[in-house]
Amino acid sequence: MKQHVDAQYQALLRLLLEEGREREDRTGTGTLGLFGHQMRFDLRRGFPLLTTKKLHLRSILHELIWFLSGETRVEPLQEAGVRIWNEWATAEQTARFGREAGDLGPVYGHQWRNFGATLGPDGIYARDGVDQIARAITTIRENPNSRRILVTGWNPKEADQVALPPCHTLFQFYVQDGELSCQLYQRSADVFLGVPFNIASYALLTMMVAQVTGLAPGDFVHSFGDVHLYKNHVDQAKEQIGREARALPRMVMNPEVKDLEAFRYEDFALEGYDPHPHIKAAVSV
Repeated sequence: MKQHVDAQYQALLRLLLEEGREREDRTGTGTLGLFGHQMRFDLRRGFPLLTTKKLHLRSILHELIWFLSGETRVEPLQEAGVRIWNEWATAEQTARFGREAGDLGPVYGHQWRNFGATLGPDGIYARDGVDQIARAITTIRENPNSRRILVTGWNPKEADQVALPPCHTLFQFYVQDGELSCQLYQRSADVFLGVPFNIASYALLTMMVAQVTGLAPGDFVHSFGDVHLYKNHVDQAKEQIGREARALPRMVMNPEVKDLEAFRYEDFALEGYDPHPHIKAAVSV
């Protein structure tokens, strides 16, 4: 049975608090961690945006559109008022790889839209890589029973060329009975801060791809490798577990958009969002 997004998320928090093992990490903060977990969300029932935790949906939308554009510079996000990539785009961070400030290198957008591209002596990638998103769209339309509708963000040759190697590393689409489902494998998952964001982002991506391929949204399946709760989030996680979930909202998309690259921020509207009272500011699109 596919439970409400909040129920599954709270169950994962509880599992980490009760059974998570102490592990050191690159930040020095310390975590409670587990290896291997899976959640499944029914997109037919509504949009899996947590109702027990405030999320900045504006950032989720702009980041996803940014990924799909193939962009790797941080300026388009900053111009939209989205700051989530700023810490990885400083001059100090980018200088480690011989790039100027703001140039994130071969991050998600590059891998999705230009995988394996040739890096020129000027530090600019040629447009000779594989457009994995375009290939997936074509395969969904022309060979929906294919077991090869995959997009990978993990390129072993380039994983050490970015300050933050891809955490959500691979996703696969699946077509059945006129519906599109998606499964994500996430190698590393910050449960308190990152996972709610990731759930909403990939659910939305599934809905967008479904619309442009003439399908209905099915399930989003979220599979994890290293799933962890930072120790400085333990008290907040305990509070989160005690909150009562509300009805799922609906994400309404502009039905006129038939090309994935044509989606804009203005093409999305969240309806019926009634979060827990502890969330003081309503999330709006």
